[in-house]
Amino acid sequence: MIRADLIVTELAEVATLAVGPVPRIGAAMEEVGIVPHGAVAVADGRVAWVGPERALHRSVRLRAGASRVEGNGGILVPGFVDAHTHVLFAGDRAFELPLKAAGLGYAEIAHRGGGLYSTVRATRSATDEKLARETEARLFRMAASGSTAIEVKSGYALTSAGELRLLRLVPELARRTGLRLVPTFLGAHAVPPEFARRPDAYVDQIIRRTLPEVARRRLARFCDVFCEPGFFTVRQSERILRAALALGLGAKIHAEEFVFSGGARLAARLRARSADHLLRAHPADRARLADAGVTVVLLPITAFASSEARVSPGREFVDAGVPVALGTDCSPNSWVESMPLVLAAAVHGGRLTPYEALTAATVNAAHASGLEDAGTISAGRPADFALFPLPSVDHLGYRFDAIPTVVYRQGKPVSSR
Repeated sequence: MIRADLIVTELAEVATLAVGPVPRIGAAMEEVGIVPHGAVAVADGRVAWVGPERALHRSVRLRAGASRVEGNGGILVPGFVDAHTHVLFAGDRAFELPLKAAGLGYAEIAHRGGGLYSTVRATRSATDEKLARETEARLFRMAASGSTAIEVKSGYALTSAGELRLLRLVPELARRTGLRLVPTFLGAHAVPPEFARRPDAYVDQIIRRTLPEVARRRLARFCDVFCEPGFFTVRQSERILRAALALGLGAKIHAEEFVFSGGARLAARLRARSADHLLRAHPADRARLADAGVTVVLLPITAFASSEARVSPGREFVDAGVPVALGTDCSPNSWVESMPLVLAAAVHGGRLTPYEALTAATVNAAHASGLEDAGTISAGRPADFALFPLPSVDHLGYRFDAIPTVVYRQGKPVSSR
């Protein structure tokens, strides 16, 4: 008999995401493991039992002082894994909206000294406590929307010391929030002003100085590169990512958000953990990514926030057999903290089904983030899940305003309404 610390009952559906390959591709993305009228039991921070509520009493007893939560006919889903964020920054860029309205693009704003460079200036000048306080508030709001694991990139310092400082803050933020944070080194976010017209010298600094320190201090799980014209070329990106791989870091790449550049092909060639954005990837590269097993992380709010006309090509990648994951891309340029909003945008704009979007936001996003024990509700896994006051799981993709009643991380509430 299982002795539980917590049980959740009176649920219309539990989406376990417990059965199927990881990452899921094609038709397997529809396999979300619905348990009608299900219940979940938690012991010592992990899922101890999940199944139909009618069978709960035969397997589970509550410990003294344990909690019983009634779902009131709602749904329980795994905590979302946000597979792509720039959440660690200072300041904001609300002043850019008139420029966007006038038709200026991301790169043009950045190269006028605004955009990304504005955030670099604000982040460089902020104290550790200011950075931690502002980022902590964003992370708590992300948790309130159902996210329990979040990838966190550096990239707004663009100096060796500054990038290391940002990465050192990530464990402290995890301690403050109780969330599972995955640090990614993105020193190659842009060429800093100090290296203007000398991008190869900055790439040399990353490879020879910064990356070895990141690896030695174990400050990051992954290395990412912004592979776009005006930022880093395919050749420069490959140099950085091969150096990272040699040091034991995983490879990620921002690719083809603005133009077709060959970044997706580089991701396939290196068998990167993920290739992100891909708004303008060539259709032929879908087969390359599928064959290489590269997960594509789509960011459907970003094009909207950048006043772009395109939408994330979710349907095309799923139909090509590419693993698809989702992320908010939370940043000063695309300030979105809600994964349910991302799911809805992926359904209505990217033409994923609600079940495919849920898969992309849980098990596939966990794979893209190197978290193979996240994104499911199954015995032995961390008890990370969200209770939504919705009648069925497909309402997550249907509704733009879904807000969880309570969110649990390792069986403890990190957000409750």
